[in-house]
Amino acid sequence: MSEQHTYRVIVRGTWEGLTEESRARLLAEAGDHGMASMRFTEEGSLSYEPSPLKHFSMRFVVVSDAADGEEMAGAIAEDRAETVLRGLGHGFGELRSTVTDLDTMKINRKSRSRR
Repeated sequence: MSEQHTYRVIVRGTWEGLTEESRARLLAEAGDHGMASMRFTEEGSLSYEPSPLKHFSMRFVVVSDAADGEEMAGAIAEDRAETVLRGLGHGFGELRSTVTDLDTMKINRKSRSRR
């Protein structure tokens, strides 16, 4: 079994081809999908601004084989985003992702002398 890494992935996209029903639902639920809802979860958290209703982002936690790398983690998150958005009935355009490998991320800690 290969080593597993945990990735944080932000998937971004634009709303496209929204029906009137979908647009109305997004506007009505906008309060649930603002800055306060931004969390990295396995199922993804959707965030967007209602005015203008143009762009969105989803945040995911992906656990994947380290050998597959960040590209695979991004592809997994984009697939999850497509599944969620289609399930909700929302139209969207091309997705792009930004991936951070939490297991290789360097953390700069303040030294005692700098406090």
